[in-house]
Amino acid sequence: MKLDLPSFLLGCGAGASTLLFGKRLRPILLEVATVLYRFTESVVTRASMHQEDLSHLVAEARARAQTRPYAEPAADRKLAPV
Repeated sequence: MKLDLPSFLLGCGAGASTLLFGKRLRPILLEVATVLYRFTESVVTRASMHQEDLSHLVAEARARAQTRPYAEPAADRKLAPV
């Protein structure tokens, strides 16, 4: 198997950079992960609130439909003069 010098040097550079910059990159990665977690929690919270609002709306519509089974047709309504 032939040794490919550019690939070998690239691998050595990646390993060395991981050792050198690993401790410096950890706080940055931690901050990015924290921001993403907060964003995800915010989206989940808002979605659950909207889902609850929608279920209340559907329940109210169902209750109205059961108390007034038939609405007055639009053609029979009297319109006020303009």
